[in-house]
Amino acid sequence: MSFPRRRRLDERRRERVMVALVTGAAGGIGAEVARVLAEDGVPVAAVDRDTDALRTVVGKLVADGLEAVAFAADVTSAARVEAVVDEVERRLGPIDRLVNAAGVLRVGEVRTLSDDDWAATFAVNVTGVFHVSRAVVNRMAPRRAGAVVTVASNAAHTARVGMSAYGASKAAVTMFTKNLGLEVARYGIRCNVVAPGSTDTPMLTALWHDGDGHRASIEGAPDLYRTGIPLRKIARPADIAEAVAFLLSERAGHITMQHLTVDGGATLGA
Repeated sequence: MSFPRRRRLDERRRERVMVALVTGAAGGIGAEVARVLAEDGVPVAAVDRDTDALRTVVGKLVADGLEAVAFAADVTSAARVEAVVDEVERRLGPIDRLVNAAGVLRVGEVRTLSDDDWAATFAVNVTGVFHVSRAVVNRMAPRRAGAVVTVASNAAHTARVGMSAYGASKAAVTMFTKNLGLEVARYGIRCNVVAPGSTDTPMLTALWHDGDGHRASIEGAPDLYRTGIPLRKIARPADIAEAVAFLLSERAGHITMQHLTVDGGATLGA
């Protein structure tokens, strides 16, 4: 099966493509990133702790003639992450692209937020990014090449009612990724952040408690101090995945330590 839009990449660029590792690849943005990269001709190591969903996603990619392999891992385990990264490089080859897309959302106002919700949010959204980034970049550095993109959120820089843990975790990984980019720039490794707003994924729809959720996401909620979306639409996972793919590509070869917000204007360019 061919994908003509993707085939516009020239052969010289393709020769330098190695392997992409994508966490959170069992669904939502991570699954779409895996597809976009695979359609670009990049072998994808798809990583997630949800083995059944991951198997389904990878099965569809393979059925479409794309190169992807499933690797089960919980990013909160440093030992498991190291083992999986070793296995990926042994089976598929050197990793030169990393996408940190694994994430969880626990909502609740600070006064009622549980210790477990806070800890779980940071374990995946922050510590997991640290584990995977460290493991992959330690292998990229001797090769003096690579690109990392962390999927954060526009909630990292705009306050949201009920999202203190999520917003704080995404702010943390935003600064972590920029610091990492500074440290590894001398090895030719670029590190950037993509910050989505409301995106049509299960993470968003789980917040909708009635049939009005879609409209409310677009219109905003003044009582919660939340603006709407100026472009009058909710993002598709592909909108985010295309931004990730750009920052990983040679077209962004002189871009590092940057933060690209993809939210239809919801945070008014902040």
